[in-house]
Amino acid sequence: MRHAAPIAGSISISAVLLTAGVATATTGETPRERSTDTCSLTDADITATSNVDHGRTQLFNDYADSGVGWTGADSTYSVPLKDGSLAWIFSDTFLGPVNDDGTRPESTPFLNNSVVLQDGSDLTTITGGTDDDPASLVGPGPDSDWRWFGAGLRTGPGDLQIGLLEFQSFGDGPWDWAWSGNALATIDTETWDVTSIDALPSESGVQWASWYQRAGEHVYVYGVEDVEDGKYMHVAKVLGGDLTDLERWRYWDGESWQREESSSARVINDVANEYSVTPFRDGYLLVTQDTSVPFNSEIRAYVSCSPTGPFVNPTTLYDMPETGASGSYGNENVYGYNAHEHPELRDGDTVLVTYNVNSLDPADLYDDVTIYRPRFVEIALDVQKH
Repeated sequence: MRHAAPIAGSISISAVLLTAGVATATTGETPRERSTDTCSLTDADITATSNVDHGRTQLFNDYADSGVGWTGADSTYSVPLKDGSLAWIFSDTFLGPVNDDGTRPESTPFLNNSVVLQDGSDLTTITGGTDDDPASLVGPGPDSDWRWFGAGLRTGPGDLQIGLLEFQSFGDGPWDWAWSGNALATIDTETWDVTSIDALPSESGVQWASWYQRAGEHVYVYGVEDVEDGKYMHVAKVLGGDLTDLERWRYWDGESWQREESSSARVINDVANEYSVTPFRDGYLLVTQDTSVPFNSEIRAYVSCSPTGPFVNPTTLYDMPETGASGSYGNENVYGYNAHEHPELRDGDTVLVTYNVNSLDPADLYDDVTIYRPRFVEIALDVQKH
């Protein structure tokens, strides 16, 4: 276990931190299951006004440029913890140092997952291993070469559960790897020890870690079926909320809940591997990158009266400005991906959305440390009812 030294940010972040699970920020209560019949949200006209969240951007950039721990990563999920801190959950992660010219040494440690703990304006990197030999917080399994983090959920008095996506290599090429299964890590947030790793359903080919949403006593689990012809949302529900109790999983077949994972139906296409589905007004808000076009820069919102869809009325929230030859880096290899909301940081109808930036050429990530870092965008939604 490794705790990199914290560094104070240049601003004070006063996040709305809630008391249970992944909850709405507007009421401070864990949302109950809602009627799936009708709602006003799907009949409304929604427009979006977007602005970069300069405060959070500066906070993370200052911390990363200090080189004391985390210097860049992707995924960027967040879970509020019992003590009022916020756990930022990352997959592939670079650690320090950072050179004065904004490059990173090729010898810099590279991990497959980490957590950055935010306490006010202080950030601390949490990994596995030791100070001299850092390692991923959760290492590979017996049948995987590495594990990436998915969505997170706070459970019990001090536990954090994080979805694990397990991957295997099958060759020497840069794309010779594939998803091999789902699991769940339970982490003690007092010690940051991994207390258990449990297998999750994996037989249907759905990666069940795109989003976790608590609803009353249950948890909705959102996944992605990532195949050659596209990416499709799937929805499961865990009765009682214990994701490790596989007998309590139910799968949405398009009309009702079924016990067999093979019954899981495609709900909507062209979502990303990571997205969010959160209670919003009297319905639900889906935030995702539109993947109908490869390396698309558009982040969209859809709405529904039900957590299982149908998701309708696509609204453009933001165009990621970094992507492609005409983007802010002027680099055809740079792309954005995996946008989702952070509902615990919502302010009324203004949502905080993050997305990740990467490059098809790994050398770019060493030449410019700013590429491989999350972006923070505040998006004000104007909802006009008919």
